Amino acid sequence: MTEPSASSNIPIFITGATGFVGAYLLHYLVQQGYTNIRALRQANSNMGLVEPIAHKVEWVDGDILDYFLLEEALQGIRRVFHCAAIVSFSPSDRKRMLETNVQGTANLVNAALYEGIDKLVHVSSVSTLGRIRNGATLDEDSKWERSRFNTNYAISKFLGEQEIWRGIAEGLQAAVVNPSIILGSGHWDNGAARLFQLAAGNYPFYPTGTTGLVDVRDVARFMARLMDSEVSGQRFVLSAEDWTYQELLETIARELGARPPSIRSNALIRTLSWRAAWLWARLSGKPALLTRETAMNSSLTFYYNNQKSIGQFQFQYTPIRQVVAETARQFLEASQEGLPPKVLPFNN
Repeated sequence: MTEPSASSNIPIFITGATGFVGAYLLHYLVQQGYTNIRALRQANSNMGLVEPIAHKVEWVDGDILDYFLLEEALQGIRRVFHCAAIVSFSPSDRKRMLETNVQGTANLVNAALYEGIDKLVHVSSVSTLGRIRNGATLDEDSKWERSRFNTNYAISKFLGEQEIWRGIAEGLQAAVVNPSIILGSGHWDNGAARLFQLAAGNYPFYPTGTTGLVDVRDVARFMARLMDSEVSGQRFVLSAEDWTYQELLETIARELGARPPSIRSNALIRTLSWRAAWLWARLSGKPALLTRETAMNSSLTFYYNNQKSIGQFQFQYTPIRQVVAETARQFLEASQEGLPPKVLPFNN
């Protein structure tokens, strides 16, 4: 596929640049030759994913909930990538997610309109597509509806995305990407990377659902292409392939030389598992590996139509088996080093 040209002098602002998607986007832009990058980080941000390139970025310390800080940070900026979000399926994080994912996005949209930036690309989620029927195939035209399948995270991302559409209605040039489950190396105790820890421990259960999967590098590449284009006022489902959770966990286990899961997770096992994970989290002070919401979601089947994203730039997705294999190799390396965060290389 044709990569975006490196317009190295265009002033770019990135929120969430120390997080999973934001860090990969930052690595990609630096590799493509961009040199005028400003990024928002909180004072306590973990810099592990961006440490090798942190010196190439102008960092702004602060919070996306501080509107006046954003207004100042966007001065002189032409393009904005909005990657900042709280991803959690714990009930205790609901209020914090709504603040960051909704009000934080509203603040950024308002500041972008005030400063007259050229374009904004927003990272949303397939969870905003309106999952009302188990077994449905979803695309960009799937409308949000109230549903028992909507998690607190999904609600916060839907409301945040509405702020983008509100900004577009007020004259903002913007586009949205809706990734499915994003795979790749990162912090091994966060996001889908936690599945590699789970599989390495010979986890015996496999959920019954099906979901979409996408390489984090593909998300970064597509966002850069989207920003470099004239496309505005559109959303794009980013998902390479639909896999069952059983297939995913079995593939990860094989790549790690671990024992694949062999016990089908039924309703009773799911309930006992998330309750045990909740108790472990309370005792250990660490985030739960499983919550009631993640247990429910892993039992559901949703398929994702990626034809719009493929057709837009003749985009080619990385095969999921390749992503799993590459991530597993880095996990095994990290296991010998005390599990430091890792970043998959961009090969082109």
